[in-house]
Amino acid sequence: MPESPPLQNSPRKSKAFVAVNCAALTETLLESELFGHEKGAFTGALVQKKGRLEIADGGTLFLDEIGEMSQLLQAKLLRVLQEREYERVGGTRTLKVDIRLITATNRDLEEAIRQGTFRRDLYYRLNVVSISMPALRERREDIPLLASYFVQKYSDRCNRRVTGISTEARARLTNYDWPGNVRELENAIERAIVLGTTEMILLEDLPEAALETAAPASGGVAKYHETVTEAKKQLILKAVEQAGGNYTEAAKLLGVHPNYLHRLIRNMNLRPELKK
Repeated sequence: MPESPPLQNSPRKSKAFVAVNCAALTETLLESELFGHEKGAFTGALVQKKGRLEIADGGTLFLDEIGEMSQLLQAKLLRVLQEREYERVGGTRTLKVDIRLITATNRDLEEAIRQGTFRRDLYYRLNVVSISMPALRERREDIPLLASYFVQKYSDRCNRRVTGISTEARARLTNYDWPGNVRELENAIERAIVLGTTEMILLEDLPEAALETAAPASGGVAKYHETVTEAKKQLILKAVEQAGGNYTEAAKLLGVHPNYLHRLIRNMNLRPELKK
């Protein structure tokens, strides 16, 4: 007989899966969400409330953005992992719990440990099996696949027929660094579908940040956006030269905010030329 899929082999497969975003709640609310509270524990605690730990007992608790958790709650969570027990807020009765804990973060926890914002003992207790998700710019081969998926998703949702992405737009999507990763790509495709007027996503449908990146090499005739990008590039280089390398003064010459100028320089990969 074929083996069962790994997810079906867990004894917790039929138990609860409870997710909590640690960044979305204040310390006090997060403590109450995780551990629950007794009636009268604080103003507004009119009834006893079970926490997510209690609800997830026997199953899985997923803590997203664990790096945003306060050190007080980190210490309480460490006790849960070590002793498998806790008390509700305002309570004295010790409750036992049996959970599988999964956590996620976009922060460098080792750096947070060095800065004193994350407990070293909790980090090593959590870091049993670690999976690192590379940034989208490190797996550019996934960009066209994800973009096509989002085209289908939002063309259906917006009830607008979009059959694909033009060659030029696809090349620009692949060439962009996507600092916001998959969420930024998804938003860009949704915007292109909402604002576009043809059955293909065209270069001009893409957000400005993607259009400002250096265009991929091409042997064809320069297109409109490539020409505009090259004109922007020359204006920036000339302004920085006239300002003697002072970006703030260069921004004044161009009539833009210094932060916007820095973003243009980064997106258009102009630093190597400016260093010359």
